[in-house]
Amino acid sequence: MESSSTSHKGVAPAPDPSGADVQAPRTASPPVVNGKVLDSYVVGIADTLAISVWKEPDFSGPVVVRPDGIITLPVVGDVHVVGLTTTQVQDVLTEKLKGIVTEPQVTVIVRDIKSRRVYLVGKVGRPGSILLGGHETVLQVLAEAGGPAQFAKPQKMYVLRTVGDHQKRIPFNYKRVLAGIEPDLELEVGDVIVVP
Repeated sequence: MESSSTSHKGVAPAPDPSGADVQAPRTASPPVVNGKVLDSYVVGIADTLAISVWKEPDFSGPVVVRPDGIITLPVVGDVHVVGLTTTQVQDVLTEKLKGIVTEPQVTVIVRDIKSRRVYLVGKVGRPGSILLGGHETVLQVLAEAGGPAQFAKPQKMYVLRTVGDHQKRIPFNYKRVLAGIEPDLELEVGDVIVVP
């Protein structure tokens, strides 16, 4: 009869009721930013990742993603991580460490997010870039930036969003959204909010 305590690769084993030591988990907890859990955070340029290889301090520590999308680890060398989720980065590092470490168990945690930015231009209290912490909407970001300026035309606002190789213009009527007539819009990294 097979033991029910057998764990599958990539799944943390259940705690042993006897209190005996169990194998360290193979997957990282999802990153938490401003109290919000990011289920599938995609790594970006300038993010800081905490790499932890169980029982291997030489391969563990913080790394910053370079402008070319690469991190560098001792012995392993350069690894392209931009566009990958933290789980995918773990898988890539695990594969690269297999020839160096016996049964590598890698955890990747996002320590500092600097790549998730949106931009405000036009007649707004404080134009510029704003760092996204999770799933912010246009209204939330506008509130953080001081809202539309006195002579703005908030009913003619729009969001520029890059989709593939072109830009999409998404109309956003601030007054109608504020009144609850139209839904708010969740922002994506790189969005530009234009306040005429």
